[in-house]
Amino acid sequence: MFDIAVIEDRAAAEASLDPMRARLLAALTEPASATMLAARVGLPRQKVNYHLRTLEQHGLIELVAERRKGNVTERVMRATAASYVISPAALAAVPSDSADAPDRLSARWLLALAARLVRDVGALITGADRANKRVATFAADATVRFATAGDRVAFAEELITAINGLVAKYHDEAAPGGREHRVVVALHPTVNHRTDTERP
Repeated sequence: MFDIAVIEDRAAAEASLDPMRARLLAALTEPASATMLAARVGLPRQKVNYHLRTLEQHGLIELVAERRKGNVTERVMRATAASYVISPAALAAVPSDSADAPDRLSARWLLALAARLVRDVGALITGADRANKRVATFAADATVRFATAGDRVAFAEELITAINGLVAKYHDEAAPGGREHRVVVALHPTVNHRTDTERP
């Protein structure tokens, strides 16, 4: 089981977003049979089997064991990942393009960058999993509390200056066998999901 998987196929995304299938996926972080799941979610076993077949068809769950009980073979299933992220490419006919709004101060541009990041890294993970390799990535996450809006602006200016300096230092357009890497840095107010969503 992977820690996280990216859903890039539209049909798989739709299957995972069904409320009952989402419950079954969450329950299947631990192996279970249709009979066990039926007792947990309060549905007939036949109905649970129907949902499990759909999830299995889209590669969201997998068979881990078969048990013989009388005349019946019980299939034990497990989710293929502990959690899933749906790529924007799976839900939109035209994926968002960060080049459409090149304003560094635009929240919508930041959202477009985030969508591209999920789409691109998802594609890298899928390819790496097929080749049984790792993806060369790096991520940093930090929180900074600004005393004033002016401090935030000054921080952003220093940050972009530092990034431009590093890019200029290490970027080699003519390097034989070199491989491009994308650098994405974001700055936004933190969100308190318990209170901020209740504010107008």
